[in-house]
Amino acid sequence: MFSDLPIRKIIHVDMDAFYASVEQMDNPALKGQPIAVGGGKARGVVSAASYEARTFGVRSAMSGTLAAKLCPKLVFVSPRFDRYKEISNKIRTIFFEYSDLVEPLSLDEAYIDVTENKKGIQSASRIAYQIREKIKTQVGLSASAGISINKFIAKVASDYNKPNGQKTVPPEEVLAFLEALDIRKFHGIGKVTAHKMYELGIFTGLDLKSKTQQFLTEHFGKSGAYYFNVVRGVHLSSVKPNRVRKSLAAERTFSNNLSSELFILEKLNHIAQEVSGRLQRLNIAGKTITLKIKYSDFKLQTRSKTLTYFISTADVIFEHAKELLFQEGLQNSVRLVGISISNLNSNIKKHVAPEDVTVQLKFEF
Repeated sequence: MFSDLPIRKIIHVDMDAFYASVEQMDNPALKGQPIAVGGGKARGVVSAASYEARTFGVRSAMSGTLAAKLCPKLVFVSPRFDRYKEISNKIRTIFFEYSDLVEPLSLDEAYIDVTENKKGIQSASRIAYQIREKIKTQVGLSASAGISINKFIAKVASDYNKPNGQKTVPPEEVLAFLEALDIRKFHGIGKVTAHKMYELGIFTGLDLKSKTQQFLTEHFGKSGAYYFNVVRGVHLSSVKPNRVRKSLAAERTFSNNLSSELFILEKLNHIAQEVSGRLQRLNIAGKTITLKIKYSDFKLQTRSKTLTYFISTADVIFEHAKELLFQEGLQNSVRLVGISISNLNSNIKKHVAPEDVTVQLKFEF
Protein backbone atom coordinates (compact mmCIF):
# COMPACT_ATOMS: atom_id res chain seq x y z
CA MET A 1 0.00 0.00 0.00
CA PHE A 2 2.86 2.37 0.82
CA SER A 3 4.72 1.60 -2.44
CA ASP A 4 2.94 4.49 -4.18
CA LEU A 5 3.87 6.93 -1.39
CA PRO A 6 7.07 8.93 -0.87
CA ILE A 7 9.72 6.68 0.67
CA ARG A 8 12.05 8.47 3.06
CA LYS A 9 15.08 7.39 5.02
CA ILE A 10 14.27 8.23 8.62
CA ILE A 11 16.44 7.57 11.68
CA HIS A 12 15.09 7.72 15.22
CA VAL A 13 17.90 8.07 17.77
CA ASP A 14 17.05 7.35 21.40
CA MET A 15 19.64 7.73 24.15
CA ASP A 16 19.93 4.79 26.52
CA ALA A 17 18.66 5.64 30.04
CA PHE A 18 19.81 9.19 29.33
CA TYR A 19 19.54 10.99 32.69
CA ALA A 20 20.83 7.99 34.63
CA SER A 21 23.65 7.41 32.14
CA VAL A 22 24.80 11.03 32.43
CA GLU A 23 24.94 10.66 36.20
CA GLN A 24 26.96 7.45 35.93
CA MET A 25 29.31 9.06 33.43
CA ASP A 26 29.92 12.11 35.62
CA ASN A 27 30.30 10.08 38.81
CA PRO A 28 32.30 6.85 38.22
CA ALA A 29 31.27 5.59 41.66
CA LEU A 30 27.74 5.16 40.28
CA LYS A 31 28.76 2.98 37.35
CA GLY A 32 27.24 -0.47 37.59
CA GLN A 33 24.98 0.67 40.41
CA PRO A 34 21.16 0.68 40.32
CA ILE A 35 20.32 4.37 40.35
CA ALA A 36 17.17 6.44 40.04
CA VAL A 37 17.17 10.10 39.07
CA GLY A 38 14.69 11.94 41.29
CA GLY A 39 12.22 10.22 43.57
CA GLY A 40 14.35 10.23 46.69
CA LYS A 41 11.81 11.85 48.99
CA ALA A 42 8.68 10.22 50.32
CA ARG A 43 6.56 12.05 47.74
CA GLY A 44 9.14 11.85 44.98
CA VAL A 45 8.76 10.31 41.54
CA VAL A 46 11.44 8.54 39.52
CA SER A 47 12.37 10.55 36.42
CA ALA A 48 14.73 7.93 35.03
CA ALA A 49 16.27 4.62 36.06
CA SER A 50 19.55 2.98 35.07
CA TYR A 51 19.43 -0.40 33.39
CA GLU A 52 20.76 -1.94 36.60
CA ALA A 53 17.69 -0.56 38.40
CA ARG A 54 15.33 -1.63 35.63
CA THR A 55 16.20 -5.27 36.24
CA PHE A 56 14.42 -4.87 39.59
CA GLY A 57 11.35 -3.39 37.93
CA VAL A 58 12.15 0.26 38.63
CA ARG A 59 10.67 2.51 35.95
CA SER A 60 10.22 6.20 35.23
CA ALA A 61 7.06 7.81 36.68
CA MET A 62 7.15 5.30 39.54
CA SER A 63 6.93 6.60 43.10
CA GLY A 64 10.23 6.73 44.96
CA THR A 65 8.71 4.68 47.78
CA LEU A 66 7.78 1.79 45.48
CA ALA A 67 11.13 1.97 43.67
CA ALA A 68 12.99 1.65 46.98
CA LYS A 69 10.90 -1.39 47.91
CA LEU A 70 11.63 -3.09 44.59
CA CYS A 71 15.34 -2.33 44.84
CA PRO A 72 16.57 -1.86 48.44
CA LYS A 73 20.05 -0.84 47.24
CA LEU A 74 18.70 1.77 44.84
CA VAL A 75 20.73 5.00 44.82
CA PHE A 76 18.67 8.16 44.37
CA VAL A 77 20.30 11.06 42.54
CA SER A 78 18.91 14.58 42.25
CA PRO A 79 18.26 15.61 38.62
CA ARG A 80 20.53 18.18 36.95
CA PHE A 81 18.55 19.39 33.98
CA ASP A 82 21.06 22.05 32.98
CA ARG A 83 23.66 19.30 32.60
CA TYR A 84 21.28 17.09 30.60
CA LYS A 85 20.51 19.99 28.27
CA GLU A 86 24.22 20.67 27.81
CA ILE A 87 24.84 17.05 26.80
CA SER A 88 21.73 17.04 24.61
CA ASN A 89 23.03 20.05 22.66
CA LYS A 90 26.31 18.25 21.99
CA ILE A 91 24.41 15.25 20.66
CA ARG A 92 22.24 17.40 18.41
CA THR A 93 25.36 19.00 16.96
CA ILE A 94 26.33 15.53 15.74
CA PHE A 95 22.89 15.05 14.15
CA PHE A 96 23.28 18.30 12.21
CA GLU A 97 26.55 17.07 10.71
CA TYR A 98 24.41 14.73 8.61
CA SER A 99 21.15 16.60 8.00
CA ASP A 100 19.33 19.84 8.70
CA LEU A 101 16.09 17.89 8.99
CA VAL A 102 16.31 17.10 12.71
CA GLU A 103 13.19 16.99 14.88
CA PRO A 104 13.97 16.73 18.61
CA LEU A 105 11.24 15.04 20.64
CA SER A 106 12.91 15.63 23.99
CA LEU A 107 16.42 16.00 25.38
CA ASP A 108 17.17 12.34 24.68
CA GLU A 109 15.56 11.48 21.34
CA ALA A 110 15.11 12.88 17.85
CA TYR A 111 14.11 12.04 14.30
CA ILE A 112 16.60 12.66 11.48
CA ASP A 113 15.64 12.62 7.80
CA VAL A 114 18.71 11.45 5.84
CA THR A 115 17.00 10.81 2.49
CA GLU A 116 19.31 13.51 1.16
CA ASN A 117 22.15 14.01 3.64
CA LYS A 118 25.18 16.28 3.90
CA LYS A 119 27.66 13.40 3.70
CA GLY A 120 26.26 11.92 0.50
CA ILE A 121 25.99 8.51 2.18
CA GLN A 122 23.38 6.28 0.57
CA SER A 123 22.95 3.88 3.48
CA ALA A 124 20.80 5.22 6.32
CA SER A 125 21.94 2.27 8.45
CA ARG A 126 25.55 3.33 7.99
CA ILE A 127 24.68 6.92 8.97
CA ALA A 128 22.89 5.70 12.11
CA TYR A 129 25.95 3.63 13.05
CA GLN A 130 28.27 6.60 12.53
CA ILE A 131 26.05 8.85 14.64
CA ARG A 132 25.98 6.31 17.47
CA GLU A 133 29.77 5.90 17.30
CA LYS A 134 30.32 9.66 17.42
CA ILE A 135 28.00 10.02 20.40
CA LYS A 136 29.99 7.30 22.16
CA THR A 137 33.43 8.72 21.42
CA GLN A 138 32.67 12.46 21.64
CA VAL A 139 30.09 12.46 24.44
CA GLY A 140 30.69 9.18 26.24
CA LEU A 141 27.16 7.78 26.14
CA SER A 142 25.46 4.99 24.23
CA ALA A 143 22.47 5.42 21.96
CA SER A 144 20.09 3.15 20.08
CA ALA A 145 18.58 3.80 16.67
CA GLY A 146 15.75 2.70 14.44
CA ILE A 147 15.91 3.15 10.68
CA SER A 148 13.02 2.87 8.24
CA ILE A 149 10.77 4.56 5.68
CA ASN A 150 8.80 6.76 8.10
CA LYS A 151 8.83 8.15 11.64
CA PHE A 152 6.43 5.59 13.11
CA ILE A 153 8.41 2.51 12.08
CA ALA A 154 11.76 4.14 12.90
CA LYS A 155 10.58 4.89 16.45
CA VAL A 156 9.29 1.35 16.97
CA ALA A 157 12.54 -0.07 15.60
CA SER A 158 14.77 2.04 17.89
CA ASP A 159 13.45 0.12 20.88
CA TYR A 160 14.09 -3.24 19.23
CA ASN A 161 17.78 -3.76 20.10
CA LYS A 162 18.16 -1.53 23.16
CA PRO A 163 20.52 -0.72 24.72
CA ASN A 164 23.38 0.29 22.40
CA GLY A 165 21.94 -1.26 19.25
CA GLN A 166 20.07 -0.46 16.10
CA LYS A 167 17.40 -2.01 13.91
CA THR A 168 16.78 -1.35 10.23
CA VAL A 169 13.43 -2.10 8.61
CA PRO A 170 13.92 -1.64 4.84
CA PRO A 171 10.91 -1.05 2.54
CA GLU A 172 10.57 -4.66 1.45
CA GLU A 173 10.40 -5.87 5.07
CA VAL A 174 8.00 -3.26 6.49
CA LEU A 175 4.75 -5.21 6.19
CA ALA A 176 6.16 -8.45 7.58
CA PHE A 177 7.77 -6.52 10.46
CA LEU A 178 4.51 -4.81 11.39
CA GLU A 179 2.39 -7.94 11.05
CA ALA A 180 4.63 -9.87 13.47
CA LEU A 181 4.85 -7.02 15.98
CA ASP A 182 3.24 -7.37 19.40
CA ILE A 183 0.46 -4.81 19.63
CA ARG A 184 2.04 -3.41 22.80
CA LYS A 185 5.08 -2.37 20.75
CA PHE A 186 3.06 -0.06 18.48
CA HIS A 187 3.91 3.56 19.26
CA GLY A 188 0.72 5.27 20.40
CA ILE A 189 -0.88 2.19 21.93
CA GLY A 190 -0.71 2.38 25.72
CA LYS A 191 -1.71 -0.12 28.39
CA VAL A 192 -5.40 0.80 28.41
CA THR A 193 -5.73 0.64 24.62
CA ALA A 194 -3.71 -2.59 24.45
CA HIS A 195 -6.04 -4.20 27.01
CA LYS A 196 -9.06 -3.13 24.97
CA MET A 197 -7.47 -4.58 21.85
CA TYR A 198 -6.84 -7.85 23.65
CA GLU A 199 -10.55 -8.04 24.48
CA LEU A 200 -11.26 -7.61 20.77
CA GLY A 201 -8.85 -10.40 19.83
CA ILE A 202 -6.10 -8.08 18.59
CA PHE A 203 -2.69 -9.25 19.82
CA THR A 204 -0.36 -8.63 16.86
CA GLY A 205 -0.05 -6.32 13.91
CA LEU A 206 -1.56 -9.03 11.71
CA ASP A 207 -4.63 -9.15 13.97
CA LEU A 208 -4.90 -5.36 13.77
CA LYS A 209 -4.54 -5.46 9.99
CA SER A 210 -7.47 -7.88 9.72
CA LYS A 211 -9.87 -5.25 11.09
CA THR A 212 -11.63 -2.77 8.85
CA GLN A 213 -11.23 0.97 9.31
CA GLN A 214 -14.91 1.17 10.22
CA PHE A 215 -14.44 -1.43 12.95
CA LEU A 216 -11.42 0.39 14.39
CA THR A 217 -13.16 3.76 14.28
CA GLU A 218 -16.22 2.35 16.04
CA HIS A 219 -14.07 1.02 18.89
CA PHE A 220 -11.25 3.61 19.05
CA GLY A 221 -12.74 6.81 17.63
CA LYS A 222 -10.42 9.08 15.65
CA SER A 223 -7.43 6.88 16.55
CA GLY A 224 -8.98 4.07 14.52
CA ALA A 225 -7.84 5.60 11.21
CA TYR A 226 -4.32 6.02 12.62
CA TYR A 227 -4.15 2.33 13.62
CA PHE A 228 -5.57 1.28 10.25
CA ASN A 229 -2.87 3.18 8.38
CA VAL A 230 0.28 2.59 10.44
CA VAL A 231 -0.13 -1.19 10.44
CA ARG A 232 -0.04 -0.92 6.64
CA GLY A 233 3.18 1.10 6.73
CA VAL A 234 1.43 4.42 6.06
CA HIS A 235 2.55 7.37 8.19
CA LEU A 236 2.86 10.63 6.28
CA SER A 237 4.20 12.91 9.02
CA SER A 238 7.47 14.45 7.84
CA VAL A 239 10.44 15.35 10.04
CA LYS A 240 9.74 18.88 11.26
CA PRO A 241 12.73 20.93 12.49
CA ASN A 242 11.97 23.78 14.90
CA ARG A 243 8.61 22.43 15.99
CA VAL A 244 6.56 25.34 17.28
CA ARG A 245 6.06 25.17 21.03
CA LYS A 246 2.37 25.03 21.93
CA SER A 247 2.60 25.57 25.68
CA LEU A 248 4.98 26.02 28.58
CA ALA A 249 4.37 24.77 32.11
CA ALA A 250 5.84 24.21 35.57
CA GLU A 251 4.47 22.36 38.59
CA ARG A 252 5.32 21.37 42.13
CA THR A 253 4.54 18.29 44.22
CA PHE A 254 4.33 19.15 47.93
CA SER A 255 6.07 17.17 50.67
CA ASN A 256 2.82 17.43 52.65
CA ASN A 257 -0.72 17.83 51.34
CA LEU A 258 -2.02 21.41 51.57
CA SER A 259 -5.59 21.91 52.74
CA SER A 260 -6.08 25.64 52.18
CA GLU A 261 -5.70 28.06 49.28
CA LEU A 262 -3.73 30.36 51.58
CA PHE A 263 -1.03 27.71 52.02
CA ILE A 264 -0.87 27.21 48.24
CA LEU A 265 -0.37 30.88 47.34
CA GLU A 266 3.34 31.03 48.20
CA LYS A 267 4.03 27.92 46.13
CA LEU A 268 1.97 29.32 43.29
CA ASN A 269 4.00 32.52 43.29
CA HIS A 270 7.26 30.56 42.92
CA ILE A 271 5.78 28.55 40.04
CA ALA A 272 4.62 31.76 38.33
CA GLN A 273 8.17 33.13 38.57
CA GLU A 274 9.61 29.97 37.03
CA VAL A 275 7.12 30.00 34.16
CA SER A 276 7.75 33.71 33.57
CA GLY A 277 11.50 33.20 33.50
CA ARG A 278 11.23 30.47 30.89
CA LEU A 279 8.82 32.49 28.75
CA GLN A 280 11.09 35.52 28.77
CA ARG A 281 14.20 33.46 27.97
CA LEU A 282 12.37 32.17 24.90
CA ASN A 283 11.02 35.64 24.12
CA ILE A 284 7.42 34.43 23.97
CA ALA A 285 4.14 35.11 25.77
CA GLY A 286 0.70 33.54 25.88
CA LYS A 287 -2.99 34.35 26.19
CA THR A 288 -4.30 31.20 27.89
CA ILE A 289 -3.39 30.34 31.48
CA THR A 290 -4.27 27.00 33.04
CA LEU A 291 -4.06 26.04 36.70
CA LYS A 292 -3.50 22.34 37.36
CA ILE A 293 -4.53 20.87 40.71
CA LYS A 294 -3.91 17.28 41.78
CA TYR A 295 -5.67 16.26 44.98
CA SER A 296 -4.52 13.80 47.63
CA ASP A 297 -6.82 11.15 46.10
CA PHE A 298 -4.98 11.75 42.77
CA LYS A 299 -8.02 13.33 41.15
CA LEU A 300 -6.83 15.89 38.59
CA GLN A 301 -8.56 19.20 37.97
CA THR A 302 -7.70 22.03 35.55
CA ARG A 303 -9.06 25.57 35.49
CA SER A 304 -8.35 27.84 32.50
CA LYS A 305 -9.01 31.30 31.17
CA THR A 306 -8.10 32.97 27.89
CA LEU A 307 -7.21 36.64 27.94
CA THR A 308 -7.47 39.27 25.23
CA TYR A 309 -3.77 40.09 25.60
CA PHE A 310 -0.46 38.21 25.93
CA ILE A 311 1.19 37.76 29.32
CA SER A 312 4.70 36.73 30.37
CA THR A 313 5.59 38.61 33.58
CA ALA A 314 5.52 36.79 36.90
CA ASP A 315 3.22 39.19 38.73
CA VAL A 316 0.54 39.06 36.02
CA ILE A 317 0.76 35.28 35.73
CA PHE A 318 0.48 34.97 39.51
CA GLU A 319 -2.57 37.24 39.71
CA HIS A 320 -4.47 35.23 37.09
CA ALA A 321 -3.39 31.93 38.63
CA LYS A 322 -4.58 33.19 42.02
CA GLU A 323 -7.93 34.10 40.50
CA LEU A 324 -8.26 30.57 39.10
CA LEU A 325 -7.30 29.10 42.47
CA PHE A 326 -10.11 30.95 44.24
CA GLN A 327 -12.55 30.36 41.36
CA GLU A 328 -14.13 27.51 43.32
CA GLY A 329 -13.48 25.69 46.57
CA LEU A 330 -10.94 22.89 46.87
CA GLN A 331 -12.42 19.40 46.66
CA ASN A 332 -9.78 17.84 48.90
CA SER A 333 -6.30 18.45 50.22
CA VAL A 334 -3.80 19.19 47.43
CA ARG A 335 -0.59 17.32 46.60
CA LEU A 336 0.42 19.18 43.40
CA VAL A 337 -0.23 22.45 41.61
CA GLY A 338 1.00 23.67 38.25
CA ILE A 339 0.68 26.59 35.86
CA SER A 340 0.79 26.37 32.09
CA ILE A 341 0.69 29.13 29.49
CA SER A 342 -0.58 28.31 26.00
CA ASN A 343 -1.93 30.10 22.92
CA LEU A 344 1.60 31.43 22.47
CA ASN A 345 2.86 34.16 20.16
CA SER A 346 5.92 32.08 19.37
CA ASN A 347 8.64 33.94 17.52
CA ILE A 348 10.04 30.68 16.21
CA LYS A 349 9.29 30.47 12.53
CA LYS A 350 7.43 27.40 11.44
CA HIS A 351 9.52 25.13 9.29
CA VAL A 352 8.15 24.56 5.83
CA ALA A 353 8.89 20.98 4.92
CA PRO A 354 10.52 20.44 1.56
CA GLU A 355 8.46 18.83 -1.16
CA ASP A 356 8.24 15.08 -0.77
CA VAL A 357 10.49 13.24 -3.15
CA THR A 358 9.28 9.91 -4.46
CA VAL A 359 12.11 7.42 -4.83
CA GLN A 360 12.37 3.84 -5.94
CA LEU A 361 11.05 1.24 -3.50
CA LYS A 362 14.35 -0.61 -3.63
CA PHE A 363 17.26 1.50 -2.46
CA GLU A 364 20.05 1.08 0.04
CA PHE A 365 19.00 1.21 3.67
